[in-house]
Amino acid sequence: MLTIALSKGRILDDTLPLLAAAGIVPTENPDKSRKLIIPTTQDDVRLLIVRATDVPTYVEHGAADLGVAGKDVLLEYGGQGIYEPLDLRIALCKLMTAGAVGAPEPKGRLRVATKFVNVAKRYYAEQGRQVDIIKLYGSMELAPLVGLADKIIDVVDTGNTLRANGLEAQELIAHISSRLIVNKASMKMQHARIQELIDTLREAVEARHPR
Repeated sequence: MLTIALSKGRILDDTLPLLAAAGIVPTENPDKSRKLIIPTTQDDVRLLIVRATDVPTYVEHGAADLGVAGKDVLLEYGGQGIYEPLDLRIALCKLMTAGAVGAPEPKGRLRVATKFVNVAKRYYAEQGRQVDIIKLYGSMELAPLVGLADKIIDVVDTGNTLRANGLEAQELIAHISSRLIVNKASMKMQHARIQELIDTLREAVEARHPR
């Protein structure tokens, strides 16, 4: 049995057509079903529906053989027990710093609000800058508006939410897309089956996004 961990939302919607190219189609609509384990049209493949931030954990610890996770999640997770063999080129966005429009650069220690705590620490350490990191789980845009932080680090797609709240994107940290990840032990034990799936998905990605 091959188990693939996916999260609901944009990543799931963009991943299903790629899996379909490999003949893997869920037998129930994941968006409408309350089931967290979804069978597919291939008897030896099933889908796990988990939180986006949990996908790498399920894969690294072997509860799933493969998964699809955003590069932002992978950068924050930093796990060593997973391979990242394929950029699926879906759910494209950017990981950026943002702050109030026209606000002067703060003097002294910078206060940064984000859910990407590890990314933030690495980013500012590389700059040799001392910062106070404030962990938030959502509504990042509020932090500069109410004086909780000077800047935020978050994923930016259109930038509309930032602009609506008087903020602007500033420094680019990373270009983000969703990646196929594979458990290292699974890659050894089921190499032929997983490699075949990787190759098929790569062809589907190339067909959708020719270089």
